[in-house]
Amino acid sequence: MRSLLKAIRGDERGVTIVEFAIIAPVLCILLMGMMDMAHTLYMRANLQGIMQKAARDASLEAGAAVPQQTIIDAKVTEEVTKLANRAEVRFSRRFYRTFSEASTARAEEWTDTNHDGVCNNGEPYTDLNNNNSWDRDGGNDGQGGARDTALYTATVEYPRLFPMAGLIGLSETVQVRATTVLRNQPYADQGSYSAPVVRNCT
Repeated sequence: MRSLLKAIRGDERGVTIVEFAIIAPVLCILLMGMMDMAHTLYMRANLQGIMQKAARDASLEAGAAVPQQTIIDAKVTEEVTKLANRAEVRFSRRFYRTFSEASTARAEEWTDTNHDGVCNNGEPYTDLNNNNSWDRDGGNDGQGGARDTALYTATVEYPRLFPMAGLIGLSETVQVRATTVLRNQPYADQGSYSAPVVRNCT
Protein backbone atom coordinates (compact mmCIF):
# COMPACT_ATOMS: atom_id res chain seq x y z
CA MET A 1 0.00 0.00 0.00
CA ARG A 2 2.82 2.37 0.94
CA SER A 3 4.60 1.78 -2.39
CA LEU A 4 1.29 2.30 -4.26
CA LEU A 5 0.68 5.65 -2.53
CA LYS A 6 4.26 6.71 -3.30
CA ALA A 7 3.75 5.80 -6.97
CA ILE A 8 0.45 7.75 -7.16
CA ARG A 9 1.95 10.79 -5.43
CA GLY A 10 4.64 11.07 -8.04
CA ASP A 11 2.35 10.42 -11.03
CA GLU A 12 1.41 13.68 -12.79
CA ARG A 13 -0.47 12.15 -15.70
CA GLY A 14 -3.98 13.64 -16.02
CA VAL A 15 -3.11 16.90 -14.25
CA THR A 16 -3.67 18.88 -17.45
CA ILE A 17 -7.25 17.69 -17.84
CA VAL A 18 -8.07 18.66 -14.26
CA GLU A 19 -6.60 22.11 -14.80
CA PHE A 20 -8.54 22.46 -18.04
CA ALA A 21 -11.77 21.45 -16.29
CA ILE A 22 -11.22 24.30 -13.83
CA ILE A 23 -10.36 26.90 -16.48
CA ALA A 24 -12.76 25.83 -19.27
CA PRO A 25 -16.02 27.33 -17.87
CA VAL A 26 -14.41 30.73 -17.30
CA LEU A 27 -12.78 30.62 -20.73
CA CYS A 28 -16.07 29.69 -22.43
CA ILE A 29 -17.98 32.52 -20.71
CA LEU A 30 -15.22 34.97 -21.66
CA LEU A 31 -15.27 33.86 -25.32
CA MET A 32 -19.09 34.02 -25.50
CA GLY A 33 -19.05 37.49 -23.95
CA MET A 34 -16.47 38.72 -26.46
CA MET A 35 -18.43 37.30 -29.41
CA ASP A 36 -21.68 38.78 -28.06
CA MET A 37 -20.04 42.20 -27.69
CA ALA A 38 -18.53 41.98 -31.18
CA HIS A 39 -21.93 41.11 -32.65
CA THR A 40 -23.53 44.07 -30.85
CA LEU A 41 -20.89 46.46 -32.22
CA TYR A 42 -21.34 44.99 -35.70
CA MET A 43 -25.11 45.39 -35.43
CA ARG A 44 -24.74 49.01 -34.28
CA ALA A 45 -22.40 49.88 -37.17
CA ASN A 46 -24.62 48.20 -39.76
CA LEU A 47 -27.78 49.75 -38.36
CA GLN A 48 -26.25 53.21 -38.59
CA GLY A 49 -25.34 52.60 -42.24
CA ILE A 50 -28.79 51.22 -43.04
CA MET A 51 -30.39 54.22 -41.33
CA GLN A 52 -28.30 56.69 -43.33
CA LYS A 53 -29.45 55.09 -46.59
CA ALA A 54 -33.08 54.93 -45.44
CA ALA A 55 -33.02 58.55 -44.28
CA ARG A 56 -31.73 59.71 -47.67
CA ASP A 57 -34.61 57.87 -49.35
CA ALA A 58 -37.07 59.37 -46.86
CA SER A 59 -35.82 62.91 -47.47
CA LEU A 60 -36.88 62.77 -51.13
CA GLU A 61 -40.23 64.17 -52.21
CA ALA A 62 -42.04 60.82 -52.04
CA GLY A 63 -40.58 60.15 -48.59
CA ALA A 64 -43.17 62.35 -46.89
CA ALA A 65 -45.94 59.96 -47.95
CA VAL A 66 -46.92 57.38 -45.34
CA PRO A 67 -46.90 54.43 -47.82
CA GLN A 68 -43.32 55.30 -48.81
CA GLN A 69 -42.30 55.55 -45.16
CA THR A 70 -43.74 52.08 -44.58
CA ILE A 71 -41.66 50.71 -47.47
CA ILE A 72 -38.51 52.38 -46.10
CA ASP A 73 -39.15 50.96 -42.61
CA ALA A 74 -39.69 47.51 -44.11
CA LYS A 75 -36.31 47.71 -45.90
CA VAL A 76 -34.53 48.62 -42.66
CA THR A 77 -36.31 45.77 -40.84
CA GLU A 78 -35.33 43.33 -43.59
CA GLU A 79 -31.65 44.28 -43.35
CA VAL A 80 -31.67 44.12 -39.54
CA THR A 81 -33.25 40.67 -39.44
CA LYS A 82 -30.43 39.35 -41.60
CA LEU A 83 -28.16 39.95 -38.60
CA ALA A 84 -30.64 38.99 -35.88
CA ASN A 85 -33.63 37.06 -37.17
CA ARG A 86 -35.67 37.49 -33.97
CA ALA A 87 -35.12 41.23 -33.76
CA GLU A 88 -37.97 43.59 -32.97
CA VAL A 89 -37.57 46.96 -34.74
CA ARG A 90 -39.39 50.14 -33.71
CA PHE A 91 -39.28 53.40 -35.65
CA SER A 92 -40.01 57.00 -34.81
CA ARG A 93 -39.97 60.15 -36.92
CA ARG A 94 -39.89 63.66 -35.54
CA PHE A 95 -39.49 66.82 -37.57
CA TYR A 96 -38.24 70.30 -36.79
CA ARG A 97 -37.93 73.57 -38.67
CA THR A 98 -34.12 73.69 -38.57
CA PHE A 99 -31.06 71.56 -37.79
CA SER A 100 -30.36 73.59 -34.66
CA GLU A 101 -33.84 72.84 -33.28
CA ALA A 102 -33.34 69.14 -34.02
CA SER A 103 -29.91 69.06 -32.35
CA THR A 104 -31.01 70.82 -29.16
CA ALA A 105 -34.47 69.18 -28.97
CA ARG A 106 -35.59 71.47 -26.15
CA ALA A 107 -38.98 71.15 -24.49
CA GLU A 108 -41.56 73.82 -25.21
CA GLU A 109 -41.51 76.45 -22.48
CA TRP A 110 -43.94 75.90 -19.63
CA THR A 111 -44.50 76.97 -16.06
CA ASP A 112 -43.64 74.00 -13.85
CA THR A 113 -45.83 74.94 -10.89
CA ASN A 114 -45.59 71.54 -9.18
CA HIS A 115 -41.83 71.14 -9.91
CA ASP A 116 -42.08 67.59 -11.30
CA GLY A 117 -40.31 68.29 -14.59
CA VAL A 118 -43.40 67.43 -16.68
CA CYS A 119 -46.07 69.67 -18.12
CA ASN A 120 -49.29 68.43 -16.49
CA ASN A 121 -52.17 69.36 -14.17
CA GLY A 122 -53.22 72.39 -16.21
CA GLU A 123 -49.81 74.06 -16.21
CA PRO A 124 -49.54 76.73 -18.94
CA TYR A 125 -47.16 76.19 -21.88
CA THR A 126 -46.35 77.95 -25.14
CA ASP A 127 -47.37 75.78 -28.09
CA LEU A 128 -44.66 76.90 -30.52
CA ASN A 129 -45.55 74.40 -33.26
CA ASN A 130 -49.33 74.64 -32.75
CA ASN A 131 -49.96 70.90 -32.55
CA ASN A 132 -52.16 71.24 -29.43
CA SER A 133 -49.80 69.27 -27.21
CA TRP A 134 -46.74 69.98 -25.08
CA ASP A 135 -43.66 68.48 -26.70
CA ARG A 136 -40.76 67.46 -24.47
CA ASP A 137 -38.39 67.63 -27.45
CA GLY A 138 -40.06 70.51 -29.29
CA GLY A 139 -40.72 68.42 -32.40
CA ASN A 140 -43.69 67.08 -34.30
CA ASP A 141 -44.50 63.48 -35.20
CA GLY A 142 -43.87 62.48 -38.80
CA GLN A 143 -41.46 63.21 -41.63
CA GLY A 144 -42.50 66.84 -42.07
CA GLY A 145 -42.62 68.75 -45.32
CA ALA A 146 -40.28 70.61 -47.66
CA ARG A 147 -37.06 71.86 -46.04
CA ASP A 148 -38.05 70.49 -42.64
CA THR A 149 -35.39 68.64 -40.67
CA ALA A 150 -36.39 65.05 -39.95
CA LEU A 151 -35.03 63.03 -37.03
CA TYR A 152 -35.38 59.34 -37.94
CA THR A 153 -34.77 56.78 -35.18
CA ALA A 154 -34.74 52.99 -35.17
CA THR A 155 -34.59 50.94 -31.97
CA VAL A 156 -33.65 47.27 -32.37
CA GLU A 157 -34.12 44.73 -29.58
CA TYR A 158 -33.16 41.07 -29.89
CA PRO A 159 -32.21 38.10 -27.67
CA ARG A 160 -28.51 37.69 -26.93
CA LEU A 161 -26.63 35.19 -29.05
CA PHE A 162 -25.38 33.20 -26.05
CA PRO A 163 -27.15 32.22 -22.82
CA MET A 164 -24.45 33.65 -20.57
CA ALA A 165 -26.08 37.00 -19.77
CA GLY A 166 -27.73 35.81 -16.56
CA LEU A 167 -24.45 34.42 -15.26
CA ILE A 168 -22.80 37.84 -15.29
CA GLY A 169 -25.82 39.99 -14.49
CA LEU A 170 -26.66 41.26 -17.99
CA SER A 171 -30.07 41.62 -19.62
CA GLU A 172 -31.25 38.69 -21.72
CA THR A 173 -31.83 41.06 -24.64
CA VAL A 174 -29.67 43.57 -26.51
CA GLN A 175 -31.02 46.99 -27.43
CA VAL A 176 -29.35 49.02 -30.16
CA ARG A 177 -30.49 52.44 -31.34
CA ALA A 178 -29.49 54.48 -34.37
CA THR A 179 -30.56 58.00 -35.20
CA THR A 180 -29.97 60.16 -38.22
CA VAL A 181 -30.97 63.71 -39.08
CA LEU A 182 -31.54 64.93 -42.64
CA ARG A 183 -33.31 67.84 -44.25
CA ASN A 184 -36.18 67.06 -46.60
CA GLN A 185 -35.64 68.05 -50.22
CA PRO A 186 -36.92 71.52 -51.18
CA TYR A 187 -39.59 70.32 -53.60
CA ALA A 188 -41.86 73.11 -52.35
CA ASP A 189 -41.80 76.09 -50.02
CA GLN A 190 -41.36 75.26 -46.37
CA GLY A 191 -44.60 75.41 -44.43
CA SER A 192 -44.98 77.87 -41.60
CA TYR A 193 -46.54 77.75 -38.17
CA SER A 194 -49.07 80.30 -37.06
CA ALA A 195 -48.26 82.45 -34.04
CA PRO A 196 -47.47 80.54 -30.81
CA VAL A 197 -50.45 80.01 -28.51
CA VAL A 198 -50.45 79.62 -24.74
CA ARG A 199 -52.33 76.46 -23.76
CA ASN A 200 -52.69 74.28 -20.68
CA CYS A 201 -51.30 70.78 -20.21
CA THR A 202 -53.67 67.97 -19.36
